Amino acid sequence: MPTVRTRAAATASIEGSSADLRKDLGLLDLTLTQVLFIVGLPWVGVAAKQGPAHVVLWLLAIAFFYLPSAAVVIHLNRAMPLEGGLYQWAKLGINELTGFMVAWNLWLFAILNTSETGLQVTQYFHYILGPEEEWLTGSTWFVALVSTVVIAALVLVTIRGLSVGKWVHKTGGALMLATFAMLIALPWLNLAHGTLSAFHPLATAVPVLSLLSVNIAAKMGFGALGGFEYVAIHAGECRNPARSIARSVTLAAPIIAVMFILGTSSVLALVPIDQIDLIAPIPQVLSAGFTPLGPAAAVAPVTIVVLLLIRIAQASVMFAGNTRLPMVAGWDGLLPAWFTRLHGRYHTPANSIVFVGAMTLAFSMAGLIGVGKQEAFQLLWNASAIFYAITYLVMFAIPLVGVPSPPWLKACAVSGFLMTLLFVVVSILPIVQVTSWLSFAGKISLVIMLTNVVGFAVFARSRRRS
Repeated sequence: MPTVRTRAAATASIEGSSADLRKDLGLLDLTLTQVLFIVGLPWVGVAAKQGPAHVVLWLLAIAFFYLPSAAVVIHLNRAMPLEGGLYQWAKLGINELTGFMVAWNLWLFAILNTSETGLQVTQYFHYILGPEEEWLTGSTWFVALVSTVVIAALVLVTIRGLSVGKWVHKTGGALMLATFAMLIALPWLNLAHGTLSAFHPLATAVPVLSLLSVNIAAKMGFGALGGFEYVAIHAGECRNPARSIARSVTLAAPIIAVMFILGTSSVLALVPIDQIDLIAPIPQVLSAGFTPLGPAAAVAPVTIVVLLLIRIAQASVMFAGNTRLPMVAGWDGLLPAWFTRLHGRYHTPANSIVFVGAMTLAFSMAGLIGVGKQEAFQLLWNASAIFYAITYLVMFAIPLVGVPSPPWLKACAVSGFLMTLLFVVVSILPIVQVTSWLSFAGKISLVIMLTNVVGFAVFARSRRRS
């Protein structure tokens, strides 16, 4: 474990390497990016599968995971406000191998998550174009084409830098807030119009204990509410990162909690529970909610286009952060210096960006081979989430064994660690119908094990070389 002197020397080295990066991010940029990144569009559909019990489950997830994770992120970022975020926290708090494996799993999570974008965008087209065009949105070649176009656009925006990217992210965050405001208001509009007989957004029930309810409850914790640490990857590109990142967490947390709880209530009010679309529940709700409102129904397709833009903006946040991980690993000599070279004009890691783009496209194509669309989505989603959960297990371990922390923060870390561990245990079980549950679980387990073996081999080889 690094000593205080070793940490200080490493911190000075990282800050020196970050000096050439532009400081483009302020508090408003970070806060809207937090809202955009954390509020995953499918989660209100996943939560609605539990019926009125979702209110209790959201509150439990907030108490035992969301608030503890916010506290840990604020503490670690103030102690180590460095480009690379969680990678640096794990490296300086525990050791270099742990830091590299955290970066490896975080990198894979972001690649797999971004590679889902084509699947999700084509599902949105289904609601825009109507059921008569379902043959197009269900076509593998069309999904592949959409994925290629989206990933190419992400590469270009990310090379241009956060001076442009932050506007994409801020706009996405603002659109997310506006869309959820509309989503939350829609049941009330239907109630006033007479097309909804009753609406009680905070009506609740005691959750039924079952394998499915435990699965969904775990995903409503870590799965839906994780993400506060991600913007810290750009700490070296922030103005006053120790203060601004902490404040962005504090501002975004209550807003996001309200969005999830009331948004889920709208799904339940307007869509039968057995018909909820787990890939794109919000377009489904908007379509169902606006259709009875006469002329107002014209708003639905426009709003669904906005949601499509939000999803692409989320992918941009994910992609931009992911391109920094090979760069900071290159600073430490764990990857070739090729990854650290900055664009002459925009001061962005152009080589790393192109490499991550190529890998993301490759995973996107691989996810479409031999499985149905819903199963492909679940396979990519579950595998990427487990990679991310592994990094969170380490993050929560750092206050316990890595850096000095007060007792209340250690209690938060224990709570967050256990909630994340529960998520890992249940994540191999899909919540949609798949060809074979055993095959599905086997694919995920094999991917997790083999990719981490590869990651360890990359680390060992880089250390032998150096």
